[in-house]
Amino acid sequence: MQTEVLLPLIGYLALVFLLSVYAYRKRTKGEFLNEYFLGNRSMGGFVLAMTITATYVSASSFIGGPGAAYKYGLGWVLLAMIQLPAIWLSLGVLGKKFAILARRYNAVTLNDMLYARYQSRFLVWFASISLLVAFFGAMTVQFIGGARLLETAAGIPYSYGLMIFGVSIALYTAIGGFRASVLNDALQGLVMLLGTVILLIAVIYHAGGLGAAVEKIHSIDPKLVSVEGADDILSGPFLASFWILVCFGVIGLPHTAVRCISYKDSKAVHRGIILGTIVMVILMFGMHLAGALGRAILPDLTIPDQVIPTLMVQVLPPFAAGIFLAAPMAAIMSTINAQLLQSSATIVKDIYLNSVPTAIKNEKKLARISSYSTLILGALLLIAAWNPPQMIIWLNLLAFGGLEAVFLWPLVLGLYWEKANSRGAISGMVVGGVIYALLASFKIEIMDFHAIVPSLLLSFIAFLIGNLFGKNPVQSAPKELTVYSK
Repeated sequence: MQTEVLLPLIGYLALVFLLSVYAYRKRTKGEFLNEYFLGNRSMGGFVLAMTITATYVSASSFIGGPGAAYKYGLGWVLLAMIQLPAIWLSLGVLGKKFAILARRYNAVTLNDMLYARYQSRFLVWFASISLLVAFFGAMTVQFIGGARLLETAAGIPYSYGLMIFGVSIALYTAIGGFRASVLNDALQGLVMLLGTVILLIAVIYHAGGLGAAVEKIHSIDPKLVSVEGADDILSGPFLASFWILVCFGVIGLPHTAVRCISYKDSKAVHRGIILGTIVMVILMFGMHLAGALGRAILPDLTIPDQVIPTLMVQVLPPFAAGIFLAAPMAAIMSTINAQLLQSSATIVKDIYLNSVPTAIKNEKKLARISSYSTLILGALLLIAAWNPPQMIIWLNLLAFGGLEAVFLWPLVLGLYWEKANSRGAISGMVVGGVIYALLASFKIEIMDFHAIVPSLLLSFIAFLIGNLFGKNPVQSAPKELTVYSK
C-alpha cells in the first residue's frame, strides 16, 4: 500500500464529504422532492457544463476508453472524438423545451415528463424497470473502475478498494442528494481537466517525446498507428455504430436528460453548451491519447484497463500521482452519483409514490426511503462488481445502448411531434428494449452493425406503427404533477 499516493486521495474524499454536508444543510430548508432530486432547479452555466460533462464522462472514458486505445492504437483516439457533440446534442435537442415543460408539470424525474406527455401508467412502469436494470449494469462498471484504480495506483487489494469506493459513493449521495451531486461534479470536472493535461504531458515526456512514442508503438505493431486500428477493428459499420451509441444516442440517456430540467435559465444552458463542449474536447482527446501512447511505456500489460492508473504511478512522483488519481476517480464518482440518484428517484417517485400517493405528505419518510434505497443499491452493486471482466468498456456500452433503445424516441418525438401518443411510445420502447437485449445477449450483428443501430431503427418504425392505433394525447395535461393519477 502506497501511503504517499493515498494521502492526497483521502484529502479529496474529505472535501467531497464536506460539500455533501453543505448540500444536506441546504436540503433541509427546501421542499424535499425538488431539493433532493433537482437541487431546486438552480444550476448556473458553469455548474451545468461541469455536471453534464462529469456525468457523461465515466469509468469508460478514464479507464475503459484509454484501455481500448492502448490495445487498438491511435485509431481509437480518433474514434473517441466522435463523442464531442454529445453535450451540444443533449442540451440543444432537449434543453429549453424540456426545462419549460418540466416546470409546467412540476416534474421531478424523467418518468414524470413521460407521464405528463403520454398519460400512460404502463409506460411509466416499463420505463422505470428498464432504467433500473440498465443503470444497475452501468453502475457496476463504475464500481469496477474505481476499485481497479485503487488496486493499481495505491496498492489496495481489489476487494478492499471496492468496499472503500462503494461505501464512500453511497454515503455522500444518500446524504447530499442532487445538490451534493452537482457541487461535487463542478469540483470533479476541474480535477479531471487538470489531471488529464498533467498526465498527458508527463506521458509524452516520459516516452521521449511524441515522435519517439509513435515510433515505439509502430515497432510493436504497425496497425497501432493506422486508422483501422489493431485487428482492423475500426470498420465503417463499427464507426457508424459508435457514433450512434456514444454521440447521437446520448440524447436518450436519463441521467443526462434530467440535467436539462434542473438548470436556472436560458443563459445557463447557452454557457453550458459552450463550456461543456470545450471540457469534452480536452478530456476525451487527452485521456485516450495518453492511453494509446502508454503502449510505448508499458508494452506488456495483460489487462488494458490498468493502463491509466499504472501510468500515473510510473510517470508521476508518488504524491503527485495521489493528487491526479483523483481525476479518474472524480469521473467515476460523478457518473455513479448521478445514476444512483436517478435510480433512487425512480424507486421513490415513480414506483413508491405511484403506489402510495398519500405518502407525499410525509417528507421525513420520503427522505428516509430515498436514503435507504441509495444505500441498498450501493450494497447490491458491491456484490455485482466482486468478480470483474478484463475490459469494462464493453459492459458500459451495453448498458448505454439499453437505455438509448428504450428512451430515445419517446423523448425526442414526445417533444417535437404533437401527434405522438402513448401507443406509439410504448411500442417503440418495448420493441427497442427487447430487440437490443436479444441482439446484445446473443451477440448478433446485422451487416456488422452494433445492436444499437437495428434496435433504434426498429424502435422508430414500431413507434410510427403503434402511433396509428392510439389517440392523440390530451394537450391540457395537469400543470401540477406530483404523483400519477389513479
